[in-house]
Amino acid sequence: MGLLAAMKAGGCRGATDTADLGDRLEYSSWVCPGSQETLVPNPHARVRPHSPGPCSGHGHHIVSSTSSLGVMFVIPLTIILLSVALAVGLPGNSFVVWSILVKMRKRSVTALLVLNLAVADLAVLLTAPFFLHSVGRGTWVFGLAGCRLFHYVCGVSMYASVLLIAAMSLDRSLAVALPFVSQKFRTKSVVWWVLASIWVMSFLLAIPVIMYRTVLAPTNQSLVCFTKYSSDRLRAFHLLFEALTGFLLPFLVVVASYWDIRRRLQARRFRRSRRTGRLVALIILAFAAFWLPYHVVNLAEAGRALAGQGSGPAGVWLRLARSVFIALAFLSSSVNPVLYACAGGGLLRSAGVGFVAKLLEGTGSEASSTRRGGTLAQTVRGPAAPPEPGTSETLADSTNPLQ
Repeated sequence: MGLLAAMKAGGCRGATDTADLGDRLEYSSWVCPGSQETLVPNPHARVRPHSPGPCSGHGHHIVSSTSSLGVMFVIPLTIILLSVALAVGLPGNSFVVWSILVKMRKRSVTALLVLNLAVADLAVLLTAPFFLHSVGRGTWVFGLAGCRLFHYVCGVSMYASVLLIAAMSLDRSLAVALPFVSQKFRTKSVVWWVLASIWVMSFLLAIPVIMYRTVLAPTNQSLVCFTKYSSDRLRAFHLLFEALTGFLLPFLVVVASYWDIRRRLQARRFRRSRRTGRLVALIILAFAAFWLPYHVVNLAEAGRALAGQGSGPAGVWLRLARSVFIALAFLSSSVNPVLYACAGGGLLRSAGVGFVAKLLEGTGSEASSTRRGGTLAQTVRGPAAPPEPGTSETLADSTNPLQ
């Protein structure tokens, strides 16, 4: 978000030639050196060749009018996306947490995973007001500690969210492929260990965010929170590392898990396989829609950094796009409560504010063993239809889209 504050304030009034890889900040043609974000100027600012500035050096290029138009477009769009994410996600995820903690008498494994996912989403959404303030005021006023803390929280939340989604996918795949094995290991004690491991991994994987964040004064009137690397190779490594661990590998787990579920259900002629397939597709598409653009830009920037092409118009547009996609990724933290409401369907009308608890009640294979002949569908729609011949009871109970 440091990019947006710089754009609002007037930025570094220039750009970077990453040939200088030391700690010295150099005034050059497109971005501040080592910065992952482009510090492009205010569209109304006038820049003279060789003009001295806080990025003191010897650049002489002026940002094009096209880039200025991009700046004028990116700032309001980012504010809108962050505002929508905050307005929808904060009350939505708070409601999910309240429903699970207060309304659920017996929390299933799935409910615990959903609870932690909502907590991770709440954590990142609580940082949104600070970024909105920075974009709106055009300066970072929360110091170096705030710069590193808020971005670290975002990093931890990103990793926790994707790892929790991957864990849910693996859990469902195991329940369908090996229901009796799943029944044995799908206990609260095991889940708490899994959850603890996910959070520890998330805190560790996000550490580079702290290492590379710093605060720069691009003008006498403004401060910018941005990333600074000592070399292009280090920058490329961080971008590739984040894309692999924060999206590509977890996403492969999600796709592989749900592909296996769909294949097995179709092979057993499960009567709700078509409906399950639509819900699975929705979950995967929602996951990819908010995170894929951000990580694609990360990969493109990493490739340009390795090729020594970090500066130039293409680099500016990539970083402008990255700013929008960061804000878009915030929306991923607000979409889950909306999906729960859509999946609840009739529960929203019959159970009222307790619909989330009803939706999650009895999810998972541990419920299947204790509720012989009863399912969530039975609670909502009356007596459950008998399972088809050859279909296990665990599969018959898998009508809940969150299972």
